[in-house]
Amino acid sequence: MKDVAGYGEGMPRVLVIDDEPVVQDVLARILSRAGYGSSAAMTGRDGLQLLAEGEHDLVILDVMLPDGNGVDILRAIKKANRDLPVIMMTAYGSVDNAVSAMKEGAFHYVTKPFANEEVLLLVEKALDASRLRAENRRLRSIISREEEFEGIVGRSAAIREVFRRVEQIAPSRSTVLVTGESGTGKELVARAIHRRSPRREKPFLPVHSGGIPSDLVEANLFGHVKGAFTGATAAREGIFRAAAGGTVFLDEIGTLRLDLQTKLLRVLQVREFMPVGSTETVSLDVRVLVATNADLLARVKSGEFREDLYYRIKVLEVEVPPLRRRREDIQLLAEHFLEKYSLENGKEMDSLPPETVAVLNTYDWPGNVRELENAIIQGVVMGRGPVLMPEDLPVEVRGVPDGDREGPPTEEDDLLPPGLSLGAAVASYERRLIREALERSSGVQRQAARLLGMRPTTLNEKIKRLGLRAGEKAS
Repeated sequence: MKDVAGYGEGMPRVLVIDDEPVVQDVLARILSRAGYGSSAAMTGRDGLQLLAEGEHDLVILDVMLPDGNGVDILRAIKKANRDLPVIMMTAYGSVDNAVSAMKEGAFHYVTKPFANEEVLLLVEKALDASRLRAENRRLRSIISREEEFEGIVGRSAAIREVFRRVEQIAPSRSTVLVTGESGTGKELVARAIHRRSPRREKPFLPVHSGGIPSDLVEANLFGHVKGAFTGATAAREGIFRAAAGGTVFLDEIGTLRLDLQTKLLRVLQVREFMPVGSTETVSLDVRVLVATNADLLARVKSGEFREDLYYRIKVLEVEVPPLRRRREDIQLLAEHFLEKYSLENGKEMDSLPPETVAVLNTYDWPGNVRELENAIIQGVVMGRGPVLMPEDLPVEVRGVPDGDREGPPTEEDDLLPPGLSLGAAVASYERRLIREALERSSGVQRQAARLLGMRPTTLNEKIKRLGLRAGEKAS
């Protein structure tokens, strides 16, 4: 182990783990000229010891080391500090190992022999990404009060109106009706009302009426005495008694049978009920919040929902807007889910490039926030790089590829085909240009990069990100 370059205050420090002294010396010189401090270790064990002893901002790690596989060292580094960026080095014939390392959280890789400019570019990009990640977290902690309200993420006018309503309604004892499409987050709103209420220290018990067999809903809500029905081998207190002093949240209220609607109406009117099989009434002190994605007034008119219960639960109402009415929140929500599920899956995929944001913003999200969350989960699980790309998202979110459209466009056509988002169109056009440049240059990436007016390293990164293969033809 050795310190191969000075370390000034505020100077980024790079640890080189490589068993070739020549490589160590070359990297030390080019890093020093670029204003970076550096340390070096010959083995993975020594490298991990240096990391434990002092602060480093980046690691350059060889895939093959005398004491083991560099990927194993990478895992150990990430276990100790998942935010520390790592650039892998590998011989040309072992690129597959480096690609595997990227799946384990490496920022990128460079092949030996390397160009000095290429290494410095990757170092700069890795440090910039690390600084950006830290800054984003700092900013998120500063503005969390403005963008997150009791677990509900958003800054749009539509969601801020929900926050305002919750603040007004929470201190009351009155029943609240939470309305909104499926997947909008009605239970989150109900929980926010409970947490902002004087009952916050007491239980919050949700009941998803539509997910319980109708013949069991009554016993689940009101409890039962022993022997009340076949299988009732012991008494059960039920949700309302278990939530004493707290809040009961009845989701999908429109699915309740008419006889249970009558019993619920009595609970709301006189604050008492009778357990199944019992002849004694039980008094209770709970606040009832209900939710529905159905048109309850239409159900009243059709005789499926009691009119008196409808007006009893509609004392106070909060409408949760669909995601298409709060598009300003889509990127914020996506970044929130990306950070959450990247951490859960042990990945460092914590940024959204502009083309992915464009795809997310142009999709209508019929499944609302729940669908967006599921899309990001799929992207994190299926993605292979450090950023979430459009092709990592579900096909219905990406839209129809340009090549799948039948027939030539006409003057009456929209600018984009139905279902094709701007981000998908941009990604498709970028693929086509890169394929054509590679075809003209017979697959030589340096020549293709000159044709496209970009650095070879940038082109190489785009080829990997877009999933292109060397032999593909332009179409």
